[in-house]
Amino acid sequence: MYQKLLARRSPEDWIFLQKVKPIIMEEFLTKLQSIVPASRLLMDEPMAKHTTFQIGGPADYLVLPGSAEEVSAVQSAAREYSVPVIALGKGSNVLVLDGGIRGLVIKIGETMGSMHNGGTTVVGGAGAALGDVSRFAASCGLTGMEFAVGIPGSVGGAIFMNAGAYDGEIGNIVSAVTAVCPGGSLKRFTHAEIEFGYRHSVFQDNGCIICEVEIKLSPGEREPIEKRMVDYTSKRNAKQPIEMPSAGSTFKRPPGNFAGTLIEQTGLKGFKIGGAQVSEKHAGFVVNAGGATAKDVLMLITEVQHRVYEKFKIKLQPEIRVIGEA
Repeated sequence: MYQKLLARRSPEDWIFLQKVKPIIMEEFLTKLQSIVPASRLLMDEPMAKHTTFQIGGPADYLVLPGSAEEVSAVQSAAREYSVPVIALGKGSNVLVLDGGIRGLVIKIGETMGSMHNGGTTVVGGAGAALGDVSRFAASCGLTGMEFAVGIPGSVGGAIFMNAGAYDGEIGNIVSAVTAVCPGGSLKRFTHAEIEFGYRHSVFQDNGCIICEVEIKLSPGEREPIEKRMVDYTSKRNAKQPIEMPSAGSTFKRPPGNFAGTLIEQTGLKGFKIGGAQVSEKHAGFVVNAGGATAKDVLMLITEVQHRVYEKFKIKLQPEIRVIGEA
């Protein structure tokens, strides 16, 4: 009956389907309920609960899958009913807009966070916290992942944006990734196929959802590995505003410079718009100083870009991913 309607794919058609054919959404909900238990299927879920910024309006549906097979089934259902899909990890490096997210959020979290190792390879579920994977590698006497111990977010999110710190990048140690692609098929990506670049991977372009990660490391001595991790953690805690909600570093590093340094030299440390503030501890971070909205954050980012460009003729590029609707 609904084949022609379900053939539609644009966001405008999605809104149309929501308004005039609610029975279709009832069918979609029933389909989801057959895939995941009720405890892992949420409706009208405030995204402020699922982002490190603690900002964001409600998602129509939020699913917490427990396996790649569930991700595949949910992806297939969304495609069948023309429901837009957004994948999310621990919600760092993300700003969800105040209007929330229309459609479905697939949150790859602790239910997909298992870890094990074989030789010098660590295999982790994409929902595992990056710091936990780093510590697990250290417990196995494997070196090469110390730089990641303090980076917030999941290992899947780290690969999505090729996260890095202290001259290390996740793209340098990942050997393969297993992901579910938009049609629901499972694909194993080799390192070359992931196309790592500065804060970039192919997953930003292909719509595939990262489910499992293979990380290639080197044998090492546990004590010096753990000492380096303690040092990195101490440095991060001393320099970054980890005590306040944020999405992590707000801007990409401009060539030959540092965003935080430029912002501080522009006199914007501590500058506020609404509840959003340029961190007084590290100017490269925009923090939620209390009750910030996504609109506050975007206005602050725009003002920072304007003033830095006015002073240095350098255009700062945001690192955080903006999703949802205003």
